[in-house]
Amino acid sequence: MNLLLELFLTFAKIGMFTFGGGYAMISLIQDSCVEKKKWITQDEMMNITVIAESTPGPVAINFATYVGYRQKGLIGALVSTFGMVLPSFVIIYLISMFLSNFLEITWVARAFLGIKIAVGILIVDAAVKMMSHMKKNLWTRAIIVISFAAMIFTGISSVTLMLVFALLNLAVYVIFVEKKEVKK
Repeated sequence: MNLLLELFLTFAKIGMFTFGGGYAMISLIQDSCVEKKKWITQDEMMNITVIAESTPGPVAINFATYVGYRQKGLIGALVSTFGMVLPSFVIIYLISMFLSNFLEITWVARAFLGIKIAVGILIVDAAVKMMSHMKKNLWTRAIIVISFAAMIFTGISSVTLMLVFALLNLAVYVIFVEKKEVKK
């Protein structure tokens, strides 16, 4: 029961104090679940990131569901997911009830400008941490540079790039790696 409460509170804290969506939450999830609580490994974190990005639903909720399931099965998944969702739901519900023109309040609008900067920093932090744990070779570096350039200069979506490079990587594996294994 203590672990269920800890799962709920951990993801409720992440859900309550992170603005900017799932990508901004990745850094906080990594800090809590990998580094502090050691619920998952760094390799699992990287795999979950890929899976959470490519499956339906918000990235942060997919993370919470996986970590909860990993720790306490189905009930852990439900508790973690509920912890992640509840704070945002309550905050948005209260805002919608009492403040119809919430973003038109000057100090709120200015606070959100600052939050945008913080969200960008959280996303960059998550990317840097993940890249530091990634195997670095010519192929992975080429994928990073090409993906970055394609997103910046052409506006190709990250989902399209993931699909293209997944298929390309699969083709490279089949052509080069499997041929080597067959020859052995």
